This record gives sequence, structure tokens and C-alpha cells, in this order.
Amino acid sequence: MHLNRTSFLESIKKSNGYDVIIIGGGATGLGIAVDAASRGYSTLLLEQEDFAKGTSSRSTKLIHGGVRYLQQGNISLVLEALRERGILIKNAPHLVKRQAFLIPNYRWWEGPFYGIGLKIYDLLAGSLNLGPSRRLSYDLTIEKLPSLGREGLRGGILYYDGQFDDSRLAIHLARTAVTHGAHCMNYSKVIELVKQRNKIRGVRVSDQLTGEEYEVPGRVIVNATGVFTDDILEMDTPESEHLITPSQGIHLVIDKKFSPGDTAIMIPKTDDGRVLFAVPWHGKVLLGTTDTPVDKPDLEPVALEEEVDFILKHASRYLSVSPSRKDVRSVFVGLRPLVKGGEDESDTSSISRDHTLFTSESGLVTITGGKWTTYRKMAKDTVDQASHSAGLPSRPCITEELKIHGWTSENGSGESLFMEDPLHHYGTDKAGVEELIYEEPELGGRIHPRLPYLKAEVIWGVRYEMAMTVEDILSRRTRSLLLDARASIESAPDVAQLMARELKKDQKWIDRQIEAYEAVANNYLI
Repeated sequence: MHLNRTSFLESIKKSNGYDVIIIGGGATGLGIAVDAASRGYSTLLLEQEDFAKGTSSRSTKLIHGGVRYLQQGNISLVLEALRERGILIKNAPHLVKRQAFLIPNYRWWEGPFYGIGLKIYDLLAGSLNLGPSRRLSYDLTIEKLPSLGREGLRGGILYYDGQFDDSRLAIHLARTAVTHGAHCMNYSKVIELVKQRNKIRGVRVSDQLTGEEYEVPGRVIVNATGVFTDDILEMDTPESEHLITPSQGIHLVIDKKFSPGDTAIMIPKTDDGRVLFAVPWHGKVLLGTTDTPVDKPDLEPVALEEEVDFILKHASRYLSVSPSRKDVRSVFVGLRPLVKGGEDESDTSSISRDHTLFTSESGLVTITGGKWTTYRKMAKDTVDQASHSAGLPSRPCITEELKIHGWTSENGSGESLFMEDPLHHYGTDKAGVEELIYEEPELGGRIHPRLPYLKAEVIWGVRYEMAMTVEDILSRRTRSLLLDARASIESAPDVAQLMARELKKDQKWIDRQIEAYEAVANNYLI
């Protein structure tokens, strides 16, 4: 089943309501849609912008147990995440792969200290381990990472975790949910919770593309809005206390020449006690991340000067050639929905990444916190609670074995496939993209010389993946904005033309789209 906004809207208006209505189309909401629909509950997901528009498209691109949580002693979170990592690699091998990481050792005690920690990490993963960690000599460390700074280097520890493309996984989750009967709508903002006798019985929705408003009845409403959780809680109870402490994390994208090869670098302790990564991704290197408390969530958060300087300063300590501001191809920013607790909230890096789930007096089910790696478990817990509180028939969760849209037995999770085949992450949809090129050979051309994406992917994104704007294509259906912001701006006019042809839009629409896209993309330039 394809994502078709027009047909979904018609179905919603004809329906008598849904068993489960989910507010929020990021990792958590989409996971819940897959879980609820695959159990046979009638399911509607409503996202105010595009799927994965916020935090869920701006992660460090890791599916990992979290070595840092091991350091913090949060063994239960690490165990859960390692198990979920194994499940996801099995169910979405076209989107998730094994990634080698190396911790360089510059002090005598680092080898044994981190070596023991990572052996514990291996043991916790059990049969789902991706490969044994091991200590490397100086020579082997340099062979793996020739760009490492060599002064004082003693060797390194090699270990394995998972890597993925976050917004591509989000789209494939939407496709999976729809295959099981869900309706997933982007640009559909919930503006009111409809109540009868103080119990929520539905939602009022504003279509952000047409301005039309409509009501949809639902037996249970789920608030899965991440950093915007408090907005929905206030809609339910105006005097409700704020639950979320948003924290900002930025990533810099630089060329592969600064860290050639396939191995990622993991710096276990920065000046502020965070973990820093340099990860190869789509032919670039991703540097991140920071942890900066912010007062108010924003759909387009902006990197602070001191955050950029912090990452460049730390990268230069470990790379033999130091990247400078002019080497940054893109800077992107995500907001973490950290749940307030008894911790010192000025130090957001210490707040737990565990998820929080509760039902308010009106029946609103809220899920927040957590991380991409554990999205499936979060969804299972949420649907268990939501179905129980709404009195829906009890049905078991099946997502542990459920293949995600695009899965084929030929996917493999081999690292080489991801680099050699730019259409690998489409899985079974790859044949459909190639068919577009067969029918119209010029669609086989790239959208820009510095970007790996084909014009056919623009058509595919509009026709089958509900891309409605130039930003949807350049930021999330492809990752152009994150890989090279300047190149993405230069490609926007051609992308707008291709989309306009498919959506039957005029020149005025094209001009507005280009202008809107440039306004967003300029924040990704330093």
C-alpha cells in the first residue's frame, strides 16, 4: 500500500471513527501506528508537519545499546536497547546495518578500562551481539583510522553497534502501518481534544495544506508528540504541569577525507562529560553531538555558535587534519524530549533516556522520552495500555517478528551494499524506482552533482511516500539537506519543477516552495 493523502482523507471523512488515534508522526507515533494496526485495531495517525519532521530525522543515526548508559549504570535500559537493536536489524536490514566503532586510547588505563566495559556490553547483547569487541595495537588502530591524531596514541578498542537512516525508517514505518490498514496523515494538526462528560472522544483537526477543519471520533487518543508533549497535555488540562525539559543536540557534517574508511570514532568523554561520535554516513562524516538545555521547543531549532565551536574543538583533538567552519557541509539540530525528574535539570546529559507512559483522567494516553532504538518497545507498551484503558479487545503484539516495509531476504545487512547501491535503503521498492527510470531515462540523472540522489526519487517520494513540499523531498525522503545544505539549495528549483509536474501545481507554487525551502535550509549553513 502506498501513502496517498487524498484517498486517506476521503476514508477518514467517511469513517465512523477509529479505535486508536495517534497525535505525532515521529519515531514513537509511527511505531504505535504499526503496532496498533498490526493487532487489528482501526488506527489513525495525525502529524502537524511532515513525518519525522522534528527530532526523529535529526538523530546521530545510531541504533545502539548506549555505551554511555552503561557508564551511568542504567543496565536495564542498555539490555532493552541491545535487544531492540537486534530485532530491528533483523526486521529492517535494508535500513539498519552493523557499524564498527573505535575508541582511541591515549592513556595507559583506557585500554583495560574501556575493554572491560565493552566486554560487558557484548555479554549483555547475548545472542543478538553484532560482533565481539577487541583491543587493537597501535598499528591496527592506525590501519583502521589513518586520520587519527598519533601523538600519545597507544592503541584502541574496536566494538560494533547499529547505524541507520532515521527519516527513511520513519517513511517505511508509515508504509508498514498503512499495509496493515492504518491511515497516516501529514500536515494534519490536532487543534482540539473533543470531550463528552470530561472524557476524550475524538479530535478536531486542521488540514495545514488547505485550511479545512474536521472532527474524527476515537476510542482512545495517544499523545506521542515528543518535545511538544506539554502542548497536548495543556489542551487536555490547561493547568497541567510541564513534563518536558527539551535539550538541543547539534551535528556537523564534513567530507569523508577528514576520516576516511568505514570505522566510526567514539570519544567516551568530552569536556562536559558527553560522548562524541565521528560516524561515516552516506559518504560523509557526521560529528556530534551536544547537550544544551533550551527553554522552548521549536520546529526548526538553530545551532548555537558555541556548540559548533565545541564540536570542532573536540574533533581537532582526535583528527590529524582539523576541520574548520568552512569545511562544514551542513549543521543540523534535534531536540530531545527529556522527561523532568529529580535530577539537576541544568545538566540535561544526566537525565534518563527511559520512556514515560501514563493515562490522564480524561483517558488521554501520553508516551514520551525514549530514543529511536527502543521505539518498538515503547509502541508495544503504549498500545497495551491504550487498548486496556479504552476497553478494546485484548490482542497480542506481533511487531517482534514483523518485517518492516521493503524487507527482502536478499537485503542482508552487509556494510558494502550501503555504499555501493544508493537505492539499497528502498528495499523491495528499489525495483519501482528503477521502473520510473526505465519509463523515463532522464529521471536516472542526479538532482545535483554533489548529491547521490536521482530525479526518480523525487517522483517516487511524491507519488508513493506522501511528500508534499520541496523540504519533504530534500530533507527527509532524501537526505540532501543534511549531507550538503548548499547543494540542496541549488537543487531546489529542479526538485520543485519535478514535484509541480507530479502534483499539477503552477509556477506560483514553485516560487513559493523554493523561497520556503531556502528559508529553512539557510539555518543548516554556517
